[in-house]
Amino acid sequence: MKIIDNVVTDRGSKYAVSGGECHSAEDAKAFIKELKRNKKFAKATHNTWGLICDDGAIKNDDGESGAGMVILRMLERDEINNQIVVVTRWYGGKHLGGDRFRHVQTCVRAYLDAL
Repeated sequence: MKIIDNVVTDRGSKYAVSGGECHSAEDAKAFIKELKRNKKFAKATHNTWGLICDDGAIKNDDGESGAGMVILRMLERDEINNQIVVVTRWYGGKHLGGDRFRHVQTCVRAYLDAL
């Protein structure tokens, strides 16, 4: 499991990205469970993720509408398979509007660049 903390901070919201090898929906569930064993990530507002594996494309917005699709599109574009990418957001009290999608992209790019 690779975690990159404090990737973006905007109007009080903080973002981190994590990921690792994952081959199925079951692996994804186990990965998220392991990530949330860290109290900081368990208390996050959103743990949005995407994964392209043998089961197909799988995502979970975790309340951050549309963010999972942003992650999937970036994984498809870079042809990254069997690698879950989780973007975590701690809500800072102010709505970010469309900027939140840019922040998700920034986090995913930071993770993919670190592979």
